[in-house]
Amino acid sequence: MIVAATQFAPVAGDIAANVRTVAGLVRAAGAEGARVVVFAELCLSGYEPSLIRDTPGLVLTEDDPRLEPVREACREVSAAAVVNGPVRTSDGRPAVTSLVIGPDGELLARYDKQHLYGIEKEVFAPGTTDGRFALDGVRFATATCYDNRFPELAERAAADNCAAYLASSVLAADNDSFETVYPVRARDFGLYVVLGNVLGVNEDGVGGGAAGVWGPDGGRIADAGPEKQGFVLAEIG
Repeated sequence: MIVAATQFAPVAGDIAANVRTVAGLVRAAGAEGARVVVFAELCLSGYEPSLIRDTPGLVLTEDDPRLEPVREACREVSAAAVVNGPVRTSDGRPAVTSLVIGPDGELLARYDKQHLYGIEKEVFAPGTTDGRFALDGVRFATATCYDNRFPELAERAAADNCAAYLASSVLAADNDSFETVYPVRARDFGLYVVLGNVLGVNEDGVGGGAAGVWGPDGGRIADAGPEKQGFVLAEIG
C-alpha cells in the first residue's frame, strides 16, 4: 500500500481553486501508485475560521457538487482522498471535517475533529466519534491537528487494528509537533503516521510544509520539505 502526504497553500475562501489543486494532486499521486492521498486541515477553504464563520457559502455538504472534480480524480486513478473542510452537521453548524472519498468516488468515511482549539470553538461543532475506513485490507484512522495532542486517539486506533493514522493538520515550521507528537504517536502505538500539512499564510500564521510519514519505530520515512507544493510517497503495511 502506497500513501501520499500532500502540502499546498490554499486560497482563502476559494473552494473552486482549492478543489482544482486537490484534484490535481490526487491525479499526480495516483499516477505514481498512491492508493490514499492525505490533505491538510481545512484545505478546501483555507484555515480561516473567522472567514468561515462570516461566509455561510463556504460550508460544504457531504455530497456537495463542488467536490465533483475530486471524486472524478479519485475514480480516474483509483485512489482514495482524505480531504478536509468546513462541512455541515445535523444541527446546521459546520465541523472541521475529513471526508474520505473512495477510489470509486463514493464517500468512504466522515470524521469531525473532536478537539477544537481557540477560535475553532466559536465556529465549529466538535465531533464525537472516531474516524475509520479500510482499503485493500489496510485499516486507517483519521485525526485532525489539535486532536493529535491527545494520545488516546492513537491508542484507540491501535486497539482497533489500524495500521495507519492519518493526520490532517495546519502547522508552522516551528511547531513542536514534528518532534513531540507525530513521531511519538507512531512509536508508542506502532502506527504509520501520515501528515498532510499546509504552506502559505493562513489565520493561524504561516504553514511550514514538511508533510510526510513516520514509521512505526518513530523514524521519518518521507518528508516533503518546507517550501514546495506537492506530495511525498511512502509504502506502509
